[in-house]
Amino acid sequence: MAELHLVIANKAYSSWSMRPWLAMKAQGVPFKETVICLQQPDTAAEIAKYSAAGKVPVLKHGDITVWESLAILDYLADNFPGHGWWPENPAARAMARSISAEMHAGFTNVRSAMPMNVRRSIPGRERTEAINGDIARIQAVWGAARQNFGAGGPFLFGKFSNADAMYAPVVTRFKTYGVTLDAVSQAYSDAVLASPAVKQWYADAAAESWVIEKYEL
Repeated sequence: MAELHLVIANKAYSSWSMRPWLAMKAQGVPFKETVICLQQPDTAAEIAKYSAAGKVPVLKHGDITVWESLAILDYLADNFPGHGWWPENPAARAMARSISAEMHAGFTNVRSAMPMNVRRSIPGRERTEAINGDIARIQAVWGAARQNFGAGGPFLFGKFSNADAMYAPVVTRFKTYGVTLDAVSQAYSDAVLASPAVKQWYADAAAESWVIEKYEL
C-alpha cells in the first residue's frame, strides 16, 4: 500500500495541521510528514508542490491528494478501518461528525481573537461577548458529548476519536490564553493535553526555530 504523506505548517501555530497529524499519531497509523513554514517568501511555492488549493494540511496517498482537515479525517476513516476514527455507536457517531463539522466551520470569534500558539502563555486577554459566546458553546458541546457518550474514557466519546482531533487545537488555545473552564471541560482539556500525541506536538513545536511575529502578539 502507498505511503501516507502529510504536509503541514508550523506546529507552533497551525491548528488545521494539528488535527490530522494528531489523529494519525493517536491511532498509530504511520506516515511521513513534511513541515512548511508559514509567512515565508517561498511558502506558497512550497505548498503548491503538493496541492493546487494552496493550503495545508495536505494528505498525499499515492496518486490521491486530500486537503482540508475534516476531509482528511474522513478519508482516513474510509480507507484505514479498525482504528476507531469515529465512535461505533450510530448516535455517538452522528454527534461526533456534527460537532466536528461545527468546529470546522464555526467559532470564528475564538479563532480570530486567540490565534494558536502552543509556545506562549498569554492569560488575561480582553474578550468580547461574541468570544465568550463561542467559549460557552464549545463547553456545552464538550459537556453534552461527555454526558451522553463519554463512558469508557476521558475523551469526548470515551476513546479518542476524530472529534477530539478537531477540538484539540481549541484546547491549546484555552491553555495559551488562560481561559477558565467548567469542571467537565477542564477535565477534558487536561486529558487532551496529557495524551502522548499532544505532548509530542508541543515538544516538536518547542524545537522549531521559526518565529512569526504576527502570531506572537
